[in-house]
Amino acid sequence: MTTPPVCNYEGSDYQSSFWDRGGRAYEDRVEALALKRLLPKGGRLMLELGAGAGRNTPRYTGFEQIVLLDYSRTQLEQAQARLGKSEKYIYVAADVYRLPFTDGLFDAATMIRTLHHMADAPKALKQVRNVLAPEAVFILEFANKLNLKAILRYWLRRQTWSPFALEPVEFAKLNFDFHPKAVFNWLKFLGFHIEKILTVSHFRMGFLKRIIPTSILVFLDGAVQWTGALFQLTPSVFVRAATGGQSSAKGDLPSTVHRPPSIFKCPACNHSSLEDRTDHLECPNCKRKWAFKDGIYDFREPLEG
Repeated sequence: MTTPPVCNYEGSDYQSSFWDRGGRAYEDRVEALALKRLLPKGGRLMLELGAGAGRNTPRYTGFEQIVLLDYSRTQLEQAQARLGKSEKYIYVAADVYRLPFTDGLFDAATMIRTLHHMADAPKALKQVRNVLAPEAVFILEFANKLNLKAILRYWLRRQTWSPFALEPVEFAKLNFDFHPKAVFNWLKFLGFHIEKILTVSHFRMGFLKRIIPTSILVFLDGAVQWTGALFQLTPSVFVRAATGGQSSAKGDLPSTVHRPPSIFKCPACNHSSLEDRTDHLECPNCKRKWAFKDGIYDFREPLEG
């Protein structure tokens, strides 16, 4: 069950300190605009990878049910407090490298501000590809090492790593920037078809955010996001990719919303159809038990005994 190291936000006040009080209104609004342009109109079941405290979840209005996945249980508790407990939301604490879902399940998935914590990004993306249905949509955001600031710093010899090299750069522990071409190559290798690319946060500079009203910056950013189809020089890049194949897997889904635990598989042995024991799910194959407490499924480590 060994996987690459995981960035754990357990106990963090990231939502309030970074987003609510951190002067990130511009970044939040331009990301919302990009999502609006890339999201499908709707679907039955969406997977939100790295959901955190649910900042983006209310933006997925067209989906009948949304699975919020994060490694941190406390982040999911904050999301619960924000969104409430209802059949529309399923809260899952799990490792993205060992997704506890049956293959071909989701109509769509998003991974926003999450890939930059992946020490093995291709492995994480492969897990996402496995759980997506044929003709599903995947919206991925990644931190771009080929941004203008990094290029200028490299040319001025103020940083040693090259923004033009394809390999990721770890600028802080478990914080990675990626070259766009590398990310696009990974997606294509996994069978994704890239449909649209948007560049986001063109004006992510402190002095601009101080002197120009946020609404104007958002308008300007929205006006040039389409240039992502030509080149990617911003710190954030959004990609809409789609899986190929026929939509037969969608036809196998019930007409109503999914009810756990039928959506889950055992992340240890990959056996599906876990047995519901009220306060935990049990794998009939390997007998491992996975906790369910206060509305959150926990697949990080099996229960003892």
